[in-house]
Amino acid sequence: MKIILLKDTAKIGKKYDIKDVAEGYALNLLIPNKLAIVATKDAIKRMEIEKAREEGEKKVHEDLILKNIDGLKNTPLIISAKTNDKGHLFAGLHREDLAKEIERQTKLSIDPTFIKLDNPIKEIGDYNIEINAIGKSVKFKLSVQSSS
Repeated sequence: MKIILLKDTAKIGKKYDIKDVAEGYALNLLIPNKLAIVATKDAIKRMEIEKAREEGEKKVHEDLILKNIDGLKNTPLIISAKTNDKGHLFAGLHREDLAKEIERQTKLSIDPTFIKLDNPIKEIGDYNIEINAIGKSVKFKLSVQSSS
C-alpha cells in the first residue's frame, strides 16, 4: 500500500516521503496514529503544496536568523551580575542567560543552542562569544561587570 508520511518515522522515512508498506502496517499502525495517509493523487498534490510552503517558511526563518546574528557582529554586550569580593559570580551565566540578555539589549532573538559556550561564565571580565547558525559564525564581545 502506498502511503505519504506525515511525520519522520523510524525505519520508514522522513516527512512527505511516499513509501510502499504492508497494508496491515499502514491500516493498523501508521494511519490510526496519524503518521501517514493513503497516497492518492489528490493527497500527493496537497502534500507537495504543503512541502513547498514549509520549505519557503524555513528559508525565511533561516534568512532572519542570519540577519540577527549579523547584527551582533560589532555590538558589545555588557552584563552586570552579583559577585563576591574576589570577582566570582554567585550564579554562572549560561547560554540561555546570554540569549535573554542579547534580546533585552539588542532586540535580536537568538536561539540559545546557537551560542557556543563550553562552560558557564563564572567570573567578571571580557569574553569573546561565538554564535554558530546555519553554517555562519559570528563573534561578539561580552563584558561581565560586578553589580555589587
